[in-house]
Amino acid sequence: MVGMIIKRIYRQVAMLCMAACLVATGCSRFRPYAGADEPVPHVVTGDIRAGIESHIDALTVAGGGYFPLVVDEQELQLRLVKIHTEYLATLGPQEHFACVDLVDTKGDVYDVDFFMQGDPGSMTVTETIPHKINGKPYYFWQQNEDKTWGRVAADEASQKLMGVIVPTDAFEFRYRVTLPAISGPAQLWIPLPTSDAFQDVTLTRIDAPQKHRILEEKRFGNKVLYWELGPEDGGKPLDIRYDVKRREKAAYPDEGDDPAAYLAAERLVPNSPEFEAIARETIAGKKTDLRRARALYDRVIEELRYAKAGPGWGQGDAVFACDARHGNCTDFHAYFMALARAVDIPARFAIGAAIPSTRNDGGVDGYHCWVEFHAEGKWWPVDISEADKYSALSTYYFGHHPANRLEFSRGRDLEIEPGPVSGPINFLAYPVLEVQGMLVNAPVSFSFHREI
Repeated sequence: MVGMIIKRIYRQVAMLCMAACLVATGCSRFRPYAGADEPVPHVVTGDIRAGIESHIDALTVAGGGYFPLVVDEQELQLRLVKIHTEYLATLGPQEHFACVDLVDTKGDVYDVDFFMQGDPGSMTVTETIPHKINGKPYYFWQQNEDKTWGRVAADEASQKLMGVIVPTDAFEFRYRVTLPAISGPAQLWIPLPTSDAFQDVTLTRIDAPQKHRILEEKRFGNKVLYWELGPEDGGKPLDIRYDVKRREKAAYPDEGDDPAAYLAAERLVPNSPEFEAIARETIAGKKTDLRRARALYDRVIEELRYAKAGPGWGQGDAVFACDARHGNCTDFHAYFMALARAVDIPARFAIGAAIPSTRNDGGVDGYHCWVEFHAEGKWWPVDISEADKYSALSTYYFGHHPANRLEFSRGRDLEIEPGPVSGPINFLAYPVLEVQGMLVNAPVSFSFHREI
């Protein structure tokens, strides 16, 4: 509870600081407003929001369903995702500022600054300036000698320091298991990553005490490595290596899956009136599934804190996440899936590993998971727990996954034949080992070596 209060206070202070900074730095053509000599009409953020939303809606209708904008001599077709209410500001008499997220047909998200003039109900946009693409700035603000503020073009900033490598990455990935003592007949299941449109995976080596079989999980199309083991295998290592070439993922059409299949409940992501009530409150007034999904994404970030603490975290339990207000990536994304499905937005789960961006070899800190939702005829990748940890990348992670990743498997409640006595697998990243029908922990470690 204390942690949640601290987080909320921190967010409020951060928003106030950002808003104050934007008021100061948003005046590209004006001196800072003194406020004493010139009366300013009473304008609240709701007035500015209504003004910019009316402007975008009108141009979207005139543009045949898309907001038109030219960036780098390219004519973009954009849809509104979010109006940043924390950045709405009055800069001076009849001068206002708004910051908006718009997404193009390729899935790129543009942070666009709008300058407006006028009184409530009659505001006119005077300048439309693309500020960022996928969270990366085109320019910075700088105060001039005469105390006015102007824009300065930004150098191409690398996102590596924030954990992102684009557009491609290539590495060897090593999955190593140390088998514990085995008291009788045992079975072991391990995910087998496969190639798709965003990753090329080549299995290069398996060192194991017994021969393996490859099983197929039919609902989601996963491949699984399977061993039958005995007491003589206890304490032995199992070492698997892959060569991986990975591409950044943005919104994409996927004709191989029926989106409606991803509205169904799962054991730890149930349908419930409580989730529907939360979701409907969150999306009120949002006109498209894209905007609704962004609102749900923001709500999860606002409500949850990333913390591996206490019992219950790490299972991808949507009810736990909703009640406890913390967890890891599985909990963040389970909560999002429950909310999205409650308002008929298909959402699906995947799990794998995030490869460090600031070094070229060494250990990998366990698994990482993410989700995709369906809107506008495409699947949109999101990573809410990373967006929560790195708020500067919250725009990027709504619609993108970086290249420095490896996907192990997709889906929840996985059914395999032969499968565990314990029943369907919640999600498959770490080894699932059963000894005489009982689940037993098998220590696992991941490491990598990047191709330079």
